[in-house]
Amino acid sequence: CMFDNLKKYQLVLASGSPRRQEILRAMGLNFTTMHPDVDENVPEGMPAKDAAEYLAGKKAKELTDFSKNQLYITADTIVVLEGEILGKPKDFDDAFTMLSKLSGSTHEVITGVCMKSRLAVHIFSETTRVTFKNITKNQLEYYLNNYNPYDKAGAYGIQEWIGMTGIEKIEGDYFNVVGLPAQHLYDELNAY
Repeated sequence: CMFDNLKKYQLVLASGSPRRQEILRAMGLNFTTMHPDVDENVPEGMPAKDAAEYLAGKKAKELTDFSKNQLYITADTIVVLEGEILGKPKDFDDAFTMLSKLSGSTHEVITGVCMKSRLAVHIFSETTRVTFKNITKNQLEYYLNNYNPYDKAGAYGIQEWIGMTGIEKIEGDYFNVVGLPAQHLYDELNAY
């Protein structure tokens, strides 16, 4: 059986993301969920490449109940275009602006993951490069009017219509763009 080493832990995904839950279930893990409410601001001047790990660690700092030998997993996914972090859009116009910037260019999707138990805190991240083709104004409006990108970094879900029709190339882990670096997380959990 996979993950025999985790039997002594109660695995808790500290995330409200249904996509992260789907990935963990598909990996064959049993877990519960909770949703820590954490301010997702990054300190001024922090390099974009460090922000995802910082935010995953910040979410884990709030988790202190180890009564059932919990192993918490927190994560944060950011989209970085030429050093600028594109977070979750505030509204339609903000989402349109973000997607317009991503159109015809390559950006990085970085997911930071923190595994925290009573014994240890382990933080790592994975980076995937995503290239969008040039996307028309009509296509962007169609996506924004028919899908719900407002809870997603960079205003898009790779598993949705825009990912299927607008992405030319992915370098790295697809699931990392969805919300968890599945292969890297699998290795880290097996080694825990």
